[in-house]
Amino acid sequence: QVHLVESGGGSVQAGGSLRLSCAASGYTPDYRAMAWFRQFPRSEREGVAVADIGGERRTAYRDPVRGRFTISVDNAKNTVYLEINNAKPEDTAMYYCTIGRAFSLWDGDYSIWGQGTQVTVSL
Repeated sequence: QVHLVESGGGSVQAGGSLRLSCAASGYTPDYRAMAWFRQFPRSEREGVAVADIGGERRTAYRDPVRGRFTISVDNAKNTVYLEINNAKPEDTAMYYCTIGRAFSLWDGDYSIWGQGTQVTVSL
């Protein structure tokens, strides 16, 4: 059974940085991507960043975060990270980690989710 455990959320001032972590366990080699999504109150989840975990060095980002967020994978630790730099108040959301078989930022491609971690950015 696949299990995801997130950590690293919290509060930060605008312009600051934060790093989220997601440790995965129990997955088989046909899982090819890990991604971060976020959800604003009364909104659908939106993909933020995705990284290939199947051996290809590729990542993708949603436009509003490109250049400020960095997703990385430590395959030895089965952990994916999301580094948030130059944080903005509009980044305030619940952030979820996920793992799937497709390299995608569409939530329909994912069915396994972490518990979520709150990120709050204040002025």
